[in-house]
Amino acid sequence: MDLFEYAKSKSLEKESPLASRLRPSRLEEVVGQEHIVGKDKLLYRAIKADKLSSIIFYGPPGTGKTTLAKVIANTTSAEFTQINATSAGKKDMEEVVKQAQTSIGMYGKKTILFIDEIHRFNKGQQDYLLPFVEDGTLILIGATTENPYFEVNGALLSRSIIFELKALSKENIKELIHRAVTDEKKGMGSYQVSMEEDAADFLADMASGDARSALNAVEIGVLTTPRGEDGRIHITLEVASECIQKRVIRYDKKGDNHYDIISAFIKSMRGSDPDAAVYYLAKMLYAGEDIKFIARRMMICASEDVGNADPQALTVAVSAALAVERVGMPEAQIILSQAAAYIACAPKSNSAVTAIDLAMKSVKETETTVPPHLQDAHYSGHTSLGKGIGYQYAHNYPNHYVKQQYLPTEIQNARFYELSDMGYEKTLKEHMERIKRGPSK
Repeated sequence: MDLFEYAKSKSLEKESPLASRLRPSRLEEVVGQEHIVGKDKLLYRAIKADKLSSIIFYGPPGTGKTTLAKVIANTTSAEFTQINATSAGKKDMEEVVKQAQTSIGMYGKKTILFIDEIHRFNKGQQDYLLPFVEDGTLILIGATTENPYFEVNGALLSRSIIFELKALSKENIKELIHRAVTDEKKGMGSYQVSMEEDAADFLADMASGDARSALNAVEIGVLTTPRGEDGRIHITLEVASECIQKRVIRYDKKGDNHYDIISAFIKSMRGSDPDAAVYYLAKMLYAGEDIKFIARRMMICASEDVGNADPQALTVAVSAALAVERVGMPEAQIILSQAAAYIACAPKSNSAVTAIDLAMKSVKETETTVPPHLQDAHYSGHTSLGKGIGYQYAHNYPNHYVKQQYLPTEIQNARFYELSDMGYEKTLKEHMERIKRGPSK
């Protein structure tokens, strides 16, 4: 690095955003993620001993994936180089590999390659890295917000240790906020900032576990708020609320969070909690989820979890699915809310699920034949083969019911559908018991 490059790097460091400047350079400065960087944890020991193997950091934005990579860069004796998968191409990787081969061949030094947003690399790009990770030319550190088991080459995964980073707690975020306004070297301490506790609480809560979001808000507040009569910049709750105009929801339509929210939505309806169901519905709508996807899942829930305890639930769900396609947003949210609340409040039964599961199992395990009296006798000559002979027409009997064998002889005593005592199923159960008590021939 020459004098001009050094001056440029120092200028960039000084002018970089607060979230970047405040990144820790040592493990002891890292906030949160104790489950992987606690003093007795594998990653902590590996970094301290400078004995890293290839690793993948996986977690939501703003949880410290790049931060941990920077800490490793500051502590390792290996060469450290970084590329971003959104802009790097094969030529960039070839250059990194060439330098790594030179480093290990001439100086015996390994190279750590940090790839941010590694899920952006296509299969061919990931495959290119594989032999160099395999022979030790490169130690790979990948960072991704996507589930690596879906987005990263399986061969690379098998040669890497995956560390999942969790969303930072509210207390973690508050610690970083207070560090930001007091640290005179990296933070905003030289601005003489007074951060009110309720403002810090608000920012920490609104950040939803994303440290970068909170620190960006702090920086905006400090740089745009005039000094008070005492010469200090006061970050009040009002100032903090201005800095975050709209709460940013962590919701990736293709990632884990997407599946977590829809899972919570379904389980809330199944669990008869309309408040939770409508809340998770709102969260999906706020994040721009496809209303047709939501409607499809509600139709499934109406059948799977409500069933004949309230047959109307499926009708409501299907009607809602048709209506939201014709109406669109924002009015569609009202229709979805009505349907979700109805399904949540409806009596529940999964008898239909159990019935089809048992029936499918029986079909797979046992070869059967339709009883002759139930076989089709409409075509010429079929009666001479015994088809349809002996069938009793139910409408000719009291209660429109007659006891006869319907299941194949091989499984004639099997039971698949058991009516529950919930909602309309109880009525159906009583009806079935009543007609079977009547006279039959």
